Amino acid sequence: MRGGIGRRLWQAAAGIVQAVQEAGRLRPLGKPAAAAVAALAVTGLSAAGLLAGCGAGEVPSEEEARQGAPAWEELDWEGSLALSYAEQFSVDYYAGGYALVAVGDGNRYLTVPEGLEVPEGLDGDIAVIQQPLDSIYLVATSVMDLFRALDGIGSIRLSGTDASGWYIEEAREAMEAGDMLYAGKYNAPDYERIYAEGCDLAVESTMIYHTPEVKERLEEFGIPVLVERSSYESHPLGRVEWIKLYGVLLGKEELAEEIYQQQLESLEEAMGQENTGKTVAFFYINSNGIVNVRKSGDYVAKMIELAGGSYVPQAMPEEENALSTMNMQMEAFYAEAKDADYVIYNSAIDGELSTVEELLEKSGLLADFKAVREGNAWCTGQNMFQESMGIGDMILDIHKILTEENPAPEELHYLHRLE
Repeated sequence: MRGGIGRRLWQAAAGIVQAVQEAGRLRPLGKPAAAAVAALAVTGLSAAGLLAGCGAGEVPSEEEARQGAPAWEELDWEGSLALSYAEQFSVDYYAGGYALVAVGDGNRYLTVPEGLEVPEGLDGDIAVIQQPLDSIYLVATSVMDLFRALDGIGSIRLSGTDASGWYIEEAREAMEAGDMLYAGKYNAPDYERIYAEGCDLAVESTMIYHTPEVKERLEEFGIPVLVERSSYESHPLGRVEWIKLYGVLLGKEELAEEIYQQQLESLEEAMGQENTGKTVAFFYINSNGIVNVRKSGDYVAKMIELAGGSYVPQAMPEEENALSTMNMQMEAFYAEAKDADYVIYNSAIDGELSTVEELLEKSGLLADFKAVREGNAWCTGQNMFQESMGIGDMILDIHKILTEENPAPEELHYLHRLE
């Protein structure tokens, strides 16, 4: 679409639509084409006239356009995508190369291969994703690493994070070069830029649930919105397996499967060993002195288990919400985790620590922790949570610190010992 008729149609119409809407004379319309036609009608032009000006010739009638479209109910089902751990999405394949994606929030999407028509009689709740994708608006930061692994960053035209916020070098470089543009955060997107760039898919994080009006606005203009739910996967490898979903969207299923199998193979030896009997606490302390820990069923706790350790604290009341973390008073955390063999400080929120002294500035009670006294206090790198394909390396890092007395720093990807 980039540089084609669709782009020119959007560039001509989007600004008019935006101006008219801001003036209060036009409500958002249901489809991008409808919005464009409405905007052009305001100026006395027609869609056919604009297309003719672009050298496209006459616009086919709705009946003519349908003649090449297959009937949805007549398309043969050809099988499902094989999944090992992921439970938050599924993919069913249909004749002709169509793929029906179902996500755990109840939304469904049909990928339509390049050159094929949208099937007639498609259920109204199924959003259409027309391939190839070349103007994605990516808000879910954890997905960028999956696109990088699939050599698909070129499909992302718009970012919900500016260049300074990316730890993924290829994304930062693309933004600095102007190949990827900042289009606003999840709760304040730059609609005008999104329209003008002919956005063909928005990939949002679950934060979009807090601003449903943004999702609705994008969908009103015909932009399918996929909410990335890998964070709801309880198994770490279920999160990694989401690369298969993006492989489907980009038409790179074989590459996605190959990458996923490589992850499994790299972990085979570590996961095949017996539990070390070592306990590990994973936490951070906020500015109010409250300790934030992972729930025992969270994927970080399971990464520790896969690495051969046991996560603490275990004896935690399960709060009645879907959050993977919970807060504890320092005294309660002390009682549960002071005898842990290892502590890992989560740097994602307030930055990396380098020394034990910096850790003790968070709370002097940590000086009494067994792990701190014995020199087994560690910290994560801030890039850990953006590099979602690094889950396997994080498991291997934890396995190394549990099984080797002094693992070489250059052999670790995301952990460093506090000095």
